[in-house]
Amino acid sequence: MESWRFGAGGSNYVLRRAPSLAFMEGRPYGHSTEAALIEAARAKGVTAPHVVAVLEAADALGSGFVMRALPGTADPKVILACDDPDGLLREAARDLARIHRLRPGDVPEGVPVMDYRAAIADLKQQFMDAGGDRPIIALGLRWLEDNCPPEVEPVLNHGDYRMGNLLVEGSHLTGVLDWEIAHFGDRHEDLAFGCMAVWRFARYDRPALGLGSIADYIAAYETEAGVTVDPARFRFWTIYRTVWWALGCLKMAAQWRSGADRMLERVVISRRTSEQELDLLLLLEEDAPEDELARPIAFEIPPAPQGEATDGELAQAIFEWLGTVKDRFEGHDRFQYAVARNALGMISRYTHASIPAVENPDLAAKMLAGDANLSAPGTLAELRGGILAAVAQDVPKYPALAHARKKWTGE
Repeated sequence: MESWRFGAGGSNYVLRRAPSLAFMEGRPYGHSTEAALIEAARAKGVTAPHVVAVLEAADALGSGFVMRALPGTADPKVILACDDPDGLLREAARDLARIHRLRPGDVPEGVPVMDYRAAIADLKQQFMDAGGDRPIIALGLRWLEDNCPPEVEPVLNHGDYRMGNLLVEGSHLTGVLDWEIAHFGDRHEDLAFGCMAVWRFARYDRPALGLGSIADYIAAYETEAGVTVDPARFRFWTIYRTVWWALGCLKMAAQWRSGADRMLERVVISRRTSEQELDLLLLLEEDAPEDELARPIAFEIPPAPQGEATDGELAQAIFEWLGTVKDRFEGHDRFQYAVARNALGMISRYTHASIPAVENPDLAAKMLAGDANLSAPGTLAELRGGILAAVAQDVPKYPALAHARKKWTGE
């Protein structure tokens, strides 16, 4: 979604809108329902924005709504450097517990209730639509099918409760943003999502929203919510949402190709699928046999090229030149500039070496069918080596890469 800040009548507002009407196709509800959800959450004490208007066709601005602007920043780099991350973590846990107090009668009709098995089947179909050739994702899908827990009384899930969607000023929460995928389901899903490695950003060592420990986050949540968190359900939803986001990244390229959203960021995010596959393998290997966990892996840095400049070196040259003109960009163009440099960096590092283990339709089909798993001799080592190579070329600064490389190779 797009967010546009503007002033009117002496006050500041934010217009939240879809980049196109086609972008809204297939969603369970539109912006009018999302706006009503935000207002319902505010009524329960959630630190949510005040919605003042919902766009209508006559406005000729597309699909969206207007909110009063709140103070603070959503920039994780700024937030994670705050003076009191422990206090902020408690505030985040408090608001999540308040969100989970909402029941179907508190919100408009049309907000879906998650059917766990149907949700897994939908992920599986997304995987097949995207080629069905990634063994680690296939392994995760099979694990979800085999370990799906029984359904519990549904509560409202924000659906995207993580660093990047929390507005913070100093060390205090000032707003919970981006309610577009809210739904009713298991409270553990929301708790687990914010603790995924990708949402810790530079603070891999602080697994709960990049702010602190999972134990402290859960303790603060349990105190506010008056419930006990189930570790097994927490692990299930951590794996589920890692598969979910891996597929979310993967299908960004298809969104770009369709024309629904031609932002450069879409295609670049599609190449970050490997991040989630790395995180997923780290989660799934907990169930692997000890002898497979101890098996050495092959991971080598490709030799330096010789002769004329390669395609990668040409991309690197442009990447370096762009670094000299950074100050010429402002606003959103500066953001797009950074995304473009990331894309060139990916191209400059590209190698076919990682492809056999990361894109392997035969192995993926066996994983999905349950005919192959991490108990098979050498399979875990093959996947480890392949995903290390893939992330090293796609996102070498991803914090989990250094963790995995040290864990698996000792380097």
